[in-house]
Amino acid sequence: MATLAFAVNGLANFQSMLPAASALAKRHIAYGAKPEHYPVVGAALLWTLEKGLGDAWTAEAAGAWAAAYGALSSLMIEQAYRCPHVGEIPG
Repeated sequence: MATLAFAVNGLANFQSMLPAASALAKRHIAYGAKPEHYPVVGAALLWTLEKGLGDAWTAEAAGAWAAAYGALSSLMIEQAYRCPHVGEIPG
């Protein structure tokens, strides 16, 4: 939950999240996470939010959460699996 709170609070300044997201991506490698796991986790997260929020789960909320998770997971996959030096920010 702390990671979700960090992600939500960091959306206004996505660049500020890059170092922490890179470190999180490295930890996920150690846990055995693979790129194909991220969409499954994202679907489970969205389902959990939908069930937990009930009527407060709107199409707008679903779209925002899907976009946020998509951006964060794409960044983490890039950092963990595609960068020649995991942990470095490309560019």
